[in-house]
Amino acid sequence: MSRQQPEQQAPPVQRIRIRYAKRGRLRFTSHRDVSRAIERAVVRAGIPMAYSSGFHPHPRISYAGASPTGAASESEYVELGLAEVREPAAVGEALDAVLPDGLDVVTAVDAALTTAGSLSDLLTASHWVIDLGDTSDGRAEEAVARFLATDSVTVERMTKKGMRAFDCRAAVVRLAVTADGDLDLLLEHTVPAVRPDDVLTGLREASGLEVSATGLLTRVAQGVLDRGTGVIGDPLAPR
Repeated sequence: MSRQQPEQQAPPVQRIRIRYAKRGRLRFTSHRDVSRAIERAVVRAGIPMAYSSGFHPHPRISYAGASPTGAASESEYVELGLAEVREPAAVGEALDAVLPDGLDVVTAVDAALTTAGSLSDLLTASHWVIDLGDTSDGRAEEAVARFLATDSVTVERMTKKGMRAFDCRAAVVRLAVTADGDLDLLLEHTVPAVRPDDVLTGLREASGLEVSATGLLTRVAQGVLDRGTGVIGDPLAPR
């Protein structure tokens, strides 16, 4: 007997793009934990989600550019595919009301009214601030100068495919020490992806600077990089 084909679901009638923050203790949650929290929240908020077709339909939720576990972020993005048209601000408010403290909706917009392209295509760079703790400004500035003067800095990181070595220098668009003694880092999203903790490892390799990456990383923005100006554009900006 042939297996009965599943019912085909209708495509979304509206897509809502949401920028949210990951703050406080929630920075230690993994992307999988965050995605589960959002999936539960859309149900609790009564958001009319569209579903995928197939034998195991899932709500149409798309994530892009998730920050690594242990990093705080003011610029995370998710897209919801809706079965009914809703006011984006109302969707954002309803979702924010039921999300755990520390996962906070910043803004919600209709994807059809924002910059054209998929979310992943619109997130080409990230701006990070890294707290260096008690590292002196002079030592940090010396390490940054040595790192930037090097054409290539090879680091190693464990990935799903095992230990991998790659150049972390090529992805660094800007690196400087701020007036507060923090690192200001602008990273281009490359393949393989270079993370801010990889840059800290690169600073150690290039200059011997030792900085713990645990709990020190905050992403303040991500979006489309203008290499000419070094400015990151808002992916949710109106068309």
